[in-house]
Amino acid sequence: MSQLRIATFNLLHGQPLAADGSPLPYPPEAADPLAEAITELDADVLAIQEVDRHQERSGFVDQTAVAAKAMGAADWRFAAALHGRPAPLAGWVPDPSVPGLQVYGPGEVGTATELPSYGTALLTRLPVHHWRARRFAPAPFGLPLRVAGRRGLTPVPDEPRAAVAAVLQGEHGQFTVVATHLSFVPGWNMAQLAAIRRWIADLPKPYLVLGDFNLIGAVPRTVLGGAAALDPETRRDRVRDLRVARRARAAQPGPRRRRVREPRPRLQGWYDLAKTPTYPSHRPAVQFDHVLAIGVPRAAVGPAAAPHAAVSDHRPLVVEVSL
Repeated sequence: MSQLRIATFNLLHGQPLAADGSPLPYPPEAADPLAEAITELDADVLAIQEVDRHQERSGFVDQTAVAAKAMGAADWRFAAALHGRPAPLAGWVPDPSVPGLQVYGPGEVGTATELPSYGTALLTRLPVHHWRARRFAPAPFGLPLRVAGRRGLTPVPDEPRAAVAAVLQGEHGQFTVVATHLSFVPGWNMAQLAAIRRWIADLPKPYLVLGDFNLIGAVPRTVLGGAAALDPETRRDRVRDLRVARRARAAQPGPRRRRVREPRPRLQGWYDLAKTPTYPSHRPAVQFDHVLAIGVPRAAVGPAAAPHAAVSDHRPLVVEVSL
């Protein structure tokens, strides 16, 4: 089975950082540090978050197109969660002319240059059978957070989020990959993750969900397991299995046995392909960035790493998988 390099990377809009995590100025060629970081990952499938498109702060670069060229991606989609410009301490000043989700691909390179945007992207070297994207509304409130280049905590409003899914062709069949960036508001991000699992329920397994979840530990896989238990297909399969078992017991000779309550389905199957801290990049202490899967044999999962990169306050997360 072929080894694929699967990666996720929160770009912090390609912001170069010093060794202590403080912001550095962009070089004259603003895309160079980002292109170098993506080239070093050598990913076959890459999810990127906090991606700029034609933003002044990042040199008016289409960062998804830059990343695609750097990794040799055959196809990609950038889901603009919002159009507008960043505003210090206020989040974003949205462009009212483009209020909803917009999706850009290789055919839109060089278009909508007057509409700066920001969102999430999925890039791949593999053949793609199907694309889809969705947008999540922001939480109605924000939180005080640590912001690169600022001391203490800064009140930060939540922002719209996006997810991009693709059905890819591996050496041994199709599988589904999702790239996303979830809210930092507790509970709100869990609801978004559960919604993603239901949103892809009609797509082929195995599933891999990649991104910055703003969740740690066992929470992401527990949420996805709970969402899976709620899928109509899962419920139908469970009901069918119970009926078959009951008929088999009824057909057995001998005295009728007392009815035994069937155990509830266990929330299992989803697991982390990599467990390593990814944030902050200069001194990783927690893992906000994840590669979760179901339907991928554990024996098919190879080495994982969170290498240091020249951009972003997150480290990329890379794992090798045989698919």
